Amino acid sequence: MLETLAYGYGLLEGPRVDNADNLFFSDVPNGGVYRRSPDGTVTTVVPRRRGVGGIALHASGGVVVSGKNICHVKDGETRILFQRDDIPGFNDIFTDSDGRVYAGSLRSDPFKGGARVPGELWRIDGEGNVVQLYGEVGLTNGIGFSPDGRILYHADSAAQHLIVHDVTPDGSCRNRRSISVSAVGGPDGLAVDEAGAIWVAIYNGGCAARYTPDGKLDRKVDVPAKAVTSLCFGGKDRRDLYVVTADNVEEPARKGTIFRTRVEVAGLPVSLARV
Repeated sequence: MLETLAYGYGLLEGPRVDNADNLFFSDVPNGGVYRRSPDGTVTTVVPRRRGVGGIALHASGGVVVSGKNICHVKDGETRILFQRDDIPGFNDIFTDSDGRVYAGSLRSDPFKGGARVPGELWRIDGEGNVVQLYGEVGLTNGIGFSPDGRILYHADSAAQHLIVHDVTPDGSCRNRRSISVSAVGGPDGLAVDEAGAIWVAIYNGGCAARYTPDGKLDRKVDVPAKAVTSLCFGGKDRRDLYVVTADNVEEPARKGTIFRTRVEVAGLPVSLARV
């Protein structure tokens, strides 16, 4: 059963829950990063910033956000972690157990059709210290790791699959392969649970889908939206699944909506950024 928590936004993205069960999220076209407290109060964390497709919480406080660059925003001050003139923007971001930030680059406008310029996945080891892990990502979206951190999952919405790599001890990515989700729609945001299954927000598919590590569709949670954009786990037991959208087909006037449901397997804890 889905519970509606908030609505009236544009395209929602980047959901992330802290230890106090505050939900952070962004509104990509309208701008801003917001925090919804457990009592339902919504406050602004980063005003006006547009194009934020990913959010990470930082160990020293504040948030790391994507957009035209990757930056750490704390107490109204902005520290740029990664920016390049030849990269128009970044979408989803994620952290590993060492607190490093992984960011997918956008080299084409994600809202325009036609041929795309593929982007890359970058790892940010420190301020201005970055490593390109691989390229050929048609439209970068959700990023996540297996429970042991040895497998990296990366949604490519253009190819309608998850790019899968083994992560070597030195942090490089090897043995590229894929998990197709084209039977249900395009993959957007993703999150991994304690069993190693990958939950994927299915854009134009009206659902959140759970895939086993070997690529089999395990179950679907229907969502009353065409544009299901991202998801994350929360709650004291991490069995609350938060799902965000860019529309609401049952109540069109509500537009971008935040939903919550319960699932059987807890999500993996997400590390804080430390760069």
